[in-house]
Amino acid sequence: MNAEWSKSSYSKASGECVEAAQLGPEIYALRDSKHPHQGHLSFPTSSWRAFISSVKAEEL
Repeated sequence: MNAEWSKSSYSKASGECVEAAQLGPEIYALRDSKHPHQGHLSFPTSSWRAFISSVKAEEL
């Protein structure tokens, strides 16, 4: 899988963070940046967008 993984701008300098990537038009994925080869969690795009909107609105 040739996904473009990105880290949050809020990540710690020690590397303790999650990375996110869009795997296709309907799938987003998250993985542990310290162990990128140990797999990822996938979510439907609609769920990922709802989560991000809730975080930005400080609802979570």
